[in-house]
Amino acid sequence: MLQGTGSDVGKTVLVAGLCRAALRRGLKVRPFKPQNMSNNAAVADIPGESGSGEIGRGQWLQALACGVAPTVHMNPVLLKPQTDIGSQVVVQGKVLGEARARDYQTLKGQLMDAVMQSWAKVSEGADLVIVEGAGSPAEINLRPRDIANMGFATRANVPVVMVGDIDRGGVIASLAGTHLILPEEDRRMVAGYIINKFRGDVSLFSEGIEAIAKFTGWPCFGVVPWLKAASRLPSEDSVVLEHLAAGEARALKVAVPMLSRIANFDDLDPLRAEPQVEVVFVPPGQALPEDAGLVVIPGSKSTIADLMQFRENGWDRDLEAHRRRGGQVVGICGGYQMLGRKVRDPDGIEGGVREMEGLGLLDVETVMESEKTVRNVSARSVAFGLPLEGYEIHLGRTGGPDCSRPVAEIEGVADGATSADGKVFGTYLHGLFAADRFRSRFLESLGVKGSVSDYRGEVERALDDIAEELEASLDCDAIFALAR
Repeated sequence: MLQGTGSDVGKTVLVAGLCRAALRRGLKVRPFKPQNMSNNAAVADIPGESGSGEIGRGQWLQALACGVAPTVHMNPVLLKPQTDIGSQVVVQGKVLGEARARDYQTLKGQLMDAVMQSWAKVSEGADLVIVEGAGSPAEINLRPRDIANMGFATRANVPVVMVGDIDRGGVIASLAGTHLILPEEDRRMVAGYIINKFRGDVSLFSEGIEAIAKFTGWPCFGVVPWLKAASRLPSEDSVVLEHLAAGEARALKVAVPMLSRIANFDDLDPLRAEPQVEVVFVPPGQALPEDAGLVVIPGSKSTIADLMQFRENGWDRDLEAHRRRGGQVVGICGGYQMLGRKVRDPDGIEGGVREMEGLGLLDVETVMESEKTVRNVSARSVAFGLPLEGYEIHLGRTGGPDCSRPVAEIEGVADGATSADGKVFGTYLHGLFAADRFRSRFLESLGVKGSVSDYRGEVERALDDIAEELEASLDCDAIFALAR
């Protein structure tokens, strides 16, 4: 099990890379994360049932690294933040309900049984299971009911490798401090540590390794360099958006407003991979850039709340100006709902606001409904007659005159809506830009030539590159030998 001295130390990528390294050695390897918190969700199989459920996008990527189909048991507890103090709780792929942070701390004790049940199912037939922790075990105030880190490791008797991020600074203190404050029962689970995100000459850190050994007694399994190939992988958590800087000017600028409850923003990754496309995530407080040729409103976990924030930031005025300049607009899932005339929530599913005026760029209305659509789908682009594949994760039903110009046919049923001038469209289909031929034709319609002919293949090659880097920089034999 990989646990971190803090959040965002690179555990997800390291687990994916180690999974791919194990696969390349001929091992049957599986990923597991007891508890995840992310609005970037993926659709996964529910073994023994015909339906599908939700897991974190990171475990979907790790399953890809293992060469297996993802299942809901790879991430049995998924928290999808809806407000600053509350989240939707998804257990083994299905929505259990909503919980405030304080209430969830009590609920966690009841979820351990589900976690252990899923752990047993994932372990069946596997030579190796690589587990990812969440946050940090140093949050000892959360230890009594923990299911994400040492609470799971001690219950399942899984050895732990600690991960420290040297790029953020203070890595010696973070590892030594973690060792200091862990209770003895937890400290015994730690078999060693990894230094991640090192830039420069690794030999210069030899005294650092000696210092960590002096304070902790833990052996070092290796120092991982900054993994450039990680930028070619789908991003799991919105924290990465805070570190994305605008790149060099390119033929097409795509502006993406950073909604407070942004979801499944990895829909934009295939566009980011295109050499002629610059994707700019616009944080709250900044205007949408005037030189953007395309604005994409991404998915949202709380459509009405994010619609309110959209207006508070003045992005509605920016969007109107963008349309007057002839710019194109695409809305995906929650973004599609925002583009309509109205969003209704008669049952208060999202909160206390029961109705909100939309942005009015599409002549459609959305009504929130309690039943959630979660499924992988095959589809076809109506505009270009090209195949699409993706997934749906959404609440709500959208209809109106502009739906007579659908964006796609999903399993033979029309989906989405397009404005009369063809400059604005919305769809519930996540993943449409990952379809190489569709992406190329869409970019051509905007006057840009697409040049990435195999986006999915690029992700696979990135996983292979990371696995090779880890084999070179870590003692993978020793790490894999820890399994028991």
